[in-house]
Amino acid sequence: MDKFVIQGGKKLSGKVKVSGAKNSVLALLPATLLNSGTNVITNTPQVNDVYTMIKLLQQLGVTAEFEDHVVKLNTTGINSQFAPYEHVKKMRASVYVLGPLLSRYGYAKVSMPGGCAWGPRPINLHLEAMKKLGGEIELEEGYIIAKANKLHGAKIHFDVSSVGATGNAMMAAVLAKGTTHISNAAMEPEITQLADYLNMMGARISGIGSTVLEIEGVDELKAASIENISDRIETGTLLCAAAITKSNIELEYSSPEHIDSVVAKLSDSGIEVWESNGAIRINAANSNPQSVDVTTAVYPGFPTDMQAQWISFMSLANGTSTVTDTIYHDRFNHVPELVRLGAKIEVNNNSSIVKGVNSLRGAKVMSTDLRASACLVLAGLAAEGTTEVLRIYHLDRGYQKIEEKLRALGADIQRETTTEF
Repeated sequence: MDKFVIQGGKKLSGKVKVSGAKNSVLALLPATLLNSGTNVITNTPQVNDVYTMIKLLQQLGVTAEFEDHVVKLNTTGINSQFAPYEHVKKMRASVYVLGPLLSRYGYAKVSMPGGCAWGPRPINLHLEAMKKLGGEIELEEGYIIAKANKLHGAKIHFDVSSVGATGNAMMAAVLAKGTTHISNAAMEPEITQLADYLNMMGARISGIGSTVLEIEGVDELKAASIENISDRIETGTLLCAAAITKSNIELEYSSPEHIDSVVAKLSDSGIEVWESNGAIRINAANSNPQSVDVTTAVYPGFPTDMQAQWISFMSLANGTSTVTDTIYHDRFNHVPELVRLGAKIEVNNNSSIVKGVNSLRGAKVMSTDLRASACLVLAGLAAEGTTEVLRIYHLDRGYQKIEEKLRALGADIQRETTTEF
């Protein structure tokens, strides 16, 4: 098992390229199950969740090649509709295979998904959407068993906006007979790109980028190629790394509008961020950051996946801030670890009250999930002395060699093997 050893207090500078979006490609990959042919997805990040999804698709009979951030998927040999526990347990995005398999083959047996060790994140919205489209759903010994002679168009309304459920419903509806209307659909960039990709395959989806989608079912889809978008959460994480260390950096990033909410909050704290010549630049070298309240919300609001990183930054800001997570009410496992580094934070229901301190001090801390891991790395970059971040396998699920990018910017961070848990 690996850990990061960080010597804090180093200023960051320079330029790095942001990787492709993990959350986007995890929807694009299973979408290829809807066609027969060779699909190509470029700008694919080399992270463990992507490898897990590719292994799952290979289990279903897909032939896959992954080299130099390009994935080639040949879907002509699909011979199974069974997604076993040993693959699906590793991440919740595995449930994305449910919609495509049910829609194209009329049958899917998919293990209940796993992933980060915090929750609950139920999949009832996914299952209700499949039922609305005509699927028969049973839960048996930890598996979802879905059957349908032919899915049909339906009106689907999500009481809660859900990225995963919207994606699954879209992928199920594109081959259904008739027209499907989805209201309160997620508008996240990852969903917008999935819809664009499905249309490139020959689907008929309108309303893309809004909360109301109309999908006219077609008889079949063809293979297609697409370039994956840049990862907005990695971008926000690196911006916060510069902010917490009072540094200047430049990020090569394709869609700066995807992180407007994070940039706005950084600006509110007194830090300058701007777009220039295809890059995002942040100037925090002479900043005196002020505390800024944040409430997470569905896109285009402040992302729940940036909540932990923001708390790290606020732990060294002037004043007291309140960070409220309206998406996942119990996503604060990182707080006790930040307190070990000297942060002053109290959790009250689904909010953290963060009182800024003058400095953090290095200590051993333990990652509990993907974004919590990122926030501990940020805190370690700013802390005095040595910080050891254990269980960084969480980070490897969603960040491509983050330590190499940070080292390229001047951080003193090393990956080491440890027997500690």
